[in-house]
Amino acid sequence: MQFYCESLTEYKRLKTREVKIGNLLLGNNHPIRVQTMTTTDTLDTIATVEQTIRCIEAGAEMVRITAPSKKEAENLQNIKDELNRRGYFVPLVADIHFTPNAAEIAARIVEKVRVNPGNYVDKKKFEQIEYTDAEYAEEIERIRERFSPLVLICKEHGTAMRIGTNHGSLSDRIMSRYGDTAMGMVESAMEFLRIARALDYHNIILSMKSSNPLVMVQAYRLLINHMMDEFGECYPLHLGVTEAGDGEDGRIKSAIGIGTLLEDGIGDTIRVSLTEDPEFEIPVCKDLVKRYASISAQNDIKKADEIKLPYSPFEYKRRYTNLVVNIGNKNVPVVIADFMLAQTITHADLQAIGYTYNSSTDKWGISDAAADYIYTANKKIDFALPGTLQIICDYATWLTEADNIKYFPLFQPDEYLKAGRKSGTVNFIATNVHDISDTFLDKIKEDVTAVLCIYSTAQNAMQKVRTCIAKLMQQQINCPVIVSVESSDSSIDEQLIHFSTEAGALFLDGMGDGIWLMNDPSKLIHQQVSGRTYLQTKNNHQFINNTSFSILQAVRTRISKTEYISCPSCGRTLFELQETTGKIRAVTNHLKGLKIAIMGCIVNGPGEMADADFGYVGSGIGKITLYRGKEVVKRNIDSAIAVDELINLLKESNVWIDAG
Repeated sequence: MQFYCESLTEYKRLKTREVKIGNLLLGNNHPIRVQTMTTTDTLDTIATVEQTIRCIEAGAEMVRITAPSKKEAENLQNIKDELNRRGYFVPLVADIHFTPNAAEIAARIVEKVRVNPGNYVDKKKFEQIEYTDAEYAEEIERIRERFSPLVLICKEHGTAMRIGTNHGSLSDRIMSRYGDTAMGMVESAMEFLRIARALDYHNIILSMKSSNPLVMVQAYRLLINHMMDEFGECYPLHLGVTEAGDGEDGRIKSAIGIGTLLEDGIGDTIRVSLTEDPEFEIPVCKDLVKRYASISAQNDIKKADEIKLPYSPFEYKRRYTNLVVNIGNKNVPVVIADFMLAQTITHADLQAIGYTYNSSTDKWGISDAAADYIYTANKKIDFALPGTLQIICDYATWLTEADNIKYFPLFQPDEYLKAGRKSGTVNFIATNVHDISDTFLDKIKEDVTAVLCIYSTAQNAMQKVRTCIAKLMQQQINCPVIVSVESSDSSIDEQLIHFSTEAGALFLDGMGDGIWLMNDPSKLIHQQVSGRTYLQTKNNHQFINNTSFSILQAVRTRISKTEYISCPSCGRTLFELQETTGKIRAVTNHLKGLKIAIMGCIVNGPGEMADADFGYVGSGIGKITLYRGKEVVKRNIDSAIAVDELINLLKESNVWIDAG
């Protein structure tokens, strides 16, 4: 094993134990299963059944239903019976948080139960308590006594179990010893796993969910590493970014977290947590999973030499690079807008990449999500550009341009090696990782103006680019790297996943001083196909620019807008989540850098908004509680005035600014 996966250089599934969930087999190289969770009231049998059927018909292979108390757990039997009566036998999963009694009832009915170690036995009061080793051991014994009955029931009834750790709901006990860390998440799950193994129960799946893709990825990697060290085997893994949000942002954040792990062959089942109706999560899951079907089908992949990573994959540290103008070193990653296919470029075209021209004042307005460079290929721009925007053009075109302040050349590797004239400031080199020679590496090592625009045409492009950048690090070649990804996928949904997975994975490992996304808009689907409605875009340059900034925001390397951490809703939700999220977004989307959590209930409240600045949490029917960080500031506000009260709280906290 390479740190946390079977291979760092070639796609290969991580070998995990086989687990049976009803008639569904999971792990042990079985297909990656897709699942979702209902949002209906579990006591409303027919509504839950009908929504479950919609999810199944969309392609869900498992459906999770919340069971917050004994009465909901008992009603799972009615739901299951009605589904069976209608001819549906997909495994059901009971979602349990604070109620062991409900879990023990559900485990006798459904095919799988999910428990959260942070709140199944432990309580979370946000208290810092110092534990001696003896006191800590006593707490573990208390957990053993309370958790073992459920394990034995699952063992008796052939019920599977997911031990699902959430970053935001780590217990006070874990927080006191490990802090708010990926390691704390791992240990929280390992405690429960050790108890189950001691009882010879192995029908277990694990998850390490967080709304922060970086924390999520590190936690899964650490978990695998620790399972292999302690047990010599891995249990199947359920992947998900919790509280990802909605629309493009929700898809991007999910694809970065889930896709980064899938790229390395990690993951046996996935759920994309969107603040949308659950059946809309399934197509996104399918788009993620199908990327790996063609690679998995190739049995003749030649094994490449494995690499020794020159960095730790379990903690974030950005690669050290030279400073080249505004690229590299400690600068935020730059964004390159690709206008290669444009016939002409006008003032109006730049509006799509964050620049608005006022002809009456002859001045430019610049947004927080304005591209830093524009690639024009063989074209020149015949008007004065805004001061922050610079031009990259092909080398041959650059040779004919007198303005060496605004224009910079893009070389192919052979052009770069042979060039008699180069920019004295910055030279971009478009480099396929498969064509890099030792001669080329020797040349760029000494060139403090070189910026590599790296890409790969391989199916496992991310691994190939990562290997190349690792080689640069090993040879102490410090030129900045622009992560370049081209997508020829036929829908916006698939392109979002492609861009987010390949680029996002590299940024999570500290690689990347810029991002350059490319596509051919003529190949995109712009209609409903086979009953599925795809995301749409009116302006392709705007889509690419927004996606670039959203990826950088999701990996926390460049903040350009407000971030929303919103749960996907479930039967516990106490208000209309999608509508409320839209209202809050409408009045706060100008507050750059602020993280606002919108949570349907207390389970997903102060816990799951782990790193949010402010929280809007359902605390009762028609009642909202507002948080500053993890502190309750206003309790049980009428939902009719709660959005206004949130604005007042932002003003009182001196973070509100009027929209421009």
